[in-house]
Amino acid sequence: MRLFLRTVPPTVLVMTFLVLGGLAIRSYPAAAEGAHALPAPAVDTPPGQATSAVVVLAGGCFWGVQGVFQHVKGVTGAVSGYAGGDRKTAEYETVSRGRTGHAESVQVTFDPRQISYGRLLQIFFSVVDDPTELNRQGPDTGTQYRSAIFPASAGQADVAKAYIAQLDQAHAFKKAIVTRIEPDRPFYPAEDYHQDFLTRNPGNPYIAINDLPKIEDLKRVFPDLYRVAPALVARGHATK
Repeated sequence: MRLFLRTVPPTVLVMTFLVLGGLAIRSYPAAAEGAHALPAPAVDTPPGQATSAVVVLAGGCFWGVQGVFQHVKGVTGAVSGYAGGDRKTAEYETVSRGRTGHAESVQVTFDPRQISYGRLLQIFFSVVDDPTELNRQGPDTGTQYRSAIFPASAGQADVAKAYIAQLDQAHAFKKAIVTRIEPDRPFYPAEDYHQDFLTRNPGNPYIAINDLPKIEDLKRVFPDLYRVAPALVARGHATK
């Protein structure tokens, strides 16, 4: 069904889901494994004086990654896009072929005075991403769905490496973490129709099965960090 989503215009998808109804839902692949209650990073970036910072995270289809972080307190914006490849291939149909080096990613903008970079990583590994899955998440397979962190600085890279080592040493997961840390990779916003996709399409079978449970996991595992109103791209964050 994910391949079907990649090759059919959004307006046609709406009509198709209305016609197929329950059939599409019943035939959908199972969602990824649920949330893990993980410890906070022992090493984190100092708060400093900055009022805004960014990090780019990849953990499967960007619809769900964006949707979760839009509901996190302290996050001021989350934009779906592509990272890991060249500007000329940063386009959905091309990236979906899995040969561009890009991963479907989300650029998360946050206020370090309200939430730390390390806490965002804790949410990422606990709720958003299964970091033991190599080049796949849930029903989606290919390097474009890899688990990856694109740090904005050497400090962010160091914190990510330390946290992965911390989780591996604690055997937080049954398998080793395979999340890649890929510095110095530009981020390119995705097409407008991908932005705020979860909020705009809660009845979409893919969203209902794979992504809405992550929102519930965020609310359950991080009740102090969950907020009801999402930080939507449509409310002021430019995309191409």
